[in-house]
Amino acid sequence: MKAIVDRANATDPRLNDSFREYAESRGFVVDPARVRSPRDKPRVERCVPYARSNFFAGEKFRDIDDCRERAARWCRENAGMRIHGTTRLPPAEVFASEEHPKLKPMPEGAFDIPTWVNPKVAPDRHVQIAKALYSIPGDLVGQRLTARVDSRTVKLYFCGELIKVHPKVGPGRRQTDPADLPSELTAYAMRDLNTLQRRAFDHGAHVGAYAATVLEHPLPWTRMRQVYRLLGLVRRHGADAVDDACRRALDAEVIDRMLARGATGPQLTLLPPPAPSRFVRSTTDFSVRRPS
Repeated sequence: MKAIVDRANATDPRLNDSFREYAESRGFVVDPARVRSPRDKPRVERCVPYARSNFFAGEKFRDIDDCRERAARWCRENAGMRIHGTTRLPPAEVFASEEHPKLKPMPEGAFDIPTWVNPKVAPDRHVQIAKALYSIPGDLVGQRLTARVDSRTVKLYFCGELIKVHPKVGPGRRQTDPADLPSELTAYAMRDLNTLQRRAFDHGAHVGAYAATVLEHPLPWTRMRQVYRLLGLVRRHGADAVDDACRRALDAEVIDRMLARGATGPQLTLLPPPAPSRFVRSTTDFSVRRPS
């Protein structure tokens, strides 16, 4: 049966993961018969022609419920009370005295059928399962994982070892555990604006004030890349130079606001003019002189 056996083999067949888990949860063993070997299961198949010829043959049923009711009555009154050809006893009596005491109690709920997939870890340390994203601990970018998905949880395995359990979310949603991500990526992945502003203030008061101004937006997470670019300038040019540049940028913005409100020139404190550059030349130095 292809729905149960993924790979047929005479001694070591590979079962479907979902059915194998169902068999383990219900406590029974699956022993598939060999391909094209009908003698491996003659006793199991022998009841099929008996039920077909003694119950179904020549009968007409109103609907499926009528068929089920008459089948249960036929099992109790006919098939269960006949003298079995091998045991020479009624099957109902053998079941009640020998087999029924060995059965386990009925499960309380229906089996939650799982789905098994093999997602690939993306560069952002997430895997996509059923159009939803789930974070992965450790540096496993580019690796293939084994994921078990049911109606409530998502379990992720790597090399047969359980590495993460997430609650299942709907399509288009993201389930990210901050502990799964490196510290330098947590703020961006979780859109943690407070942590990003604290990092900016660590490099200077004006750097922090400039970052706060950038993030003053109805959708502040759309401006996070600008703040990360500002922090990149700190790494390249130093905190003091960037802090001074942010101070001048904030002063220029204040001047623009004062001019927009109609402030006059004497009320403004302007920055001193920049020093002349050593490469600046007069326009007369580039004029073309024609011979007289």
